[in-house]
Amino acid sequence: MAFLPALAEAAPALLSVGASALAGGVQNGAMSAMNTWDENFQLGLYASQMQHQEQLSMQSALFDEATAERSENMREINTLRNVQMEQIKADNAITKKFIQSISA
Repeated sequence: MAFLPALAEAAPALLSVGASALAGGVQNGAMSAMNTWDENFQLGLYASQMQHQEQLSMQSALFDEATAERSENMREINTLRNVQMEQIKADNAITKKFIQSISA
């Protein structure tokens, strides 16, 4: 029973350590909860970013498609314009030959 006085002296220190450990456990639990919330928040931000990136990709694809279609239309118009100019040149040559045949 000689250990009882030593235990009585150490009891406040042991209780203090126990209380500190309990408080530390509460702090660890709170920190864990905050970390979990932060991870979920970051995951939500990442999902939102992915959604916006997908929308931008779709918009970019539509823009590229519209630009390609417009370029194709412009090439067709230029080709038709060139054909029309050749036809006008051919008509002018025929008209000149006809005028020469009448006046000769």
